[in-house]
Amino acid sequence: MNRRTRLLLPAVGFLAAAGLLLTGCTTTDKLAEQYRSGSGQNYIAGDGSVSEFAADNRGEPVAFSGVTADGDAVSSKQYAGKVLVVNFWYAGCPPCRLEAPDLEALSQKYQADGVSFLGVNLYDSKQTAASFEKEKGVTYPSVLDRDTGSVLLAFSRSVPPKATPTTLVIDKKGRVAARILGAVPERGILDTLISDTLAEKD
Repeated sequence: MNRRTRLLLPAVGFLAAAGLLLTGCTTTDKLAEQYRSGSGQNYIAGDGSVSEFAADNRGEPVAFSGVTADGDAVSSKQYAGKVLVVNFWYAGCPPCRLEAPDLEALSQKYQADGVSFLGVNLYDSKQTAASFEKEKGVTYPSVLDRDTGSVLLAFSRSVPPKATPTTLVIDKKGRVAARILGAVPERGILDTLISDTLAEKD
C-alpha cells in the first residue's frame, strides 16, 4: 500500500506498564501532566507520525462490531456512508488523557456534518472507562474491547493501530483514510484530516 507520511513532533509514550494501569481517574491528572512535561517514564516512545492514504490505495472497508460501555451493540454498518473517527485509548495512558478534550471538541464541531466519533477502550473495566469519560467530558461512545479485542483485530488487518493512543479517520466507504500514531499532535491536524475526508466525493 502506498502511503504519504508526514513526520511530526515526536510523541513521548504509548503503552503503559501493567503496574501503572489506573482503577479510576484523578482530579489533578498527574499522568497527563507527566506526559505534557515530556517525561517518558515507563512508556515506549513513538514516532508521532501522521499517515494519509490515497483513495485508490485504501483497500477493503473494515468490518467491525462490539459493545459499548453502556451495553449497546455497535458495528461498522451503523457508519456506512459517514466519516468516522476511531480513537484507541485507555484511562491509564497519559497522552490519551491529554488529547481527550481535543477529540471531544472536534466531535462537537463535526456533529452537524454527520461525522461520528467512536472510542475503542483496550484495557479498562466499564467503571474505569465511565469515570474517565465523565472526568474528561467525553460524550461519544466507546467500545470495551478488553475481553475480545475484536475491534483492534479488525483494524490491524489493514492499517494497524501500532500504539496507544492511535486515531484513525475512516472514509464514507468504511476504509482507513488517515492514521495518527500517538497523541493527536495538535487539534488542527486532525481537524484537517477530517475535513479533507469529509470533502471527498462518495
